Amino acid sequence: MDAFCPACGQPMSWVSGHFHCDACHTDYQQTALCPDCQQPLQELKACGAVDYFCQNGHGMISKKWITFTYSPYSQE
Repeated sequence: MDAFCPACGQPMSWVSGHFHCDACHTDYQQTALCPDCQQPLQELKACGAVDYFCQNGHGMISKKWITFTYSPYSQE
């Protein structure tokens, strides 16, 4: 999956648990949102596969319908 910087639109790289934009020198955290209710999805990882589940009654969500957003990453 390609991730693009929300500030400049350039492709970002995956670095140590977050995305990094080389053009802006900014780090971002990715959040998967339900396409129906726009609430964050629970990420389920098993055997190398990643699935997404909406806890607001929409159940399992196909990866092709998920909306991804990017917010500034902080290491708190």
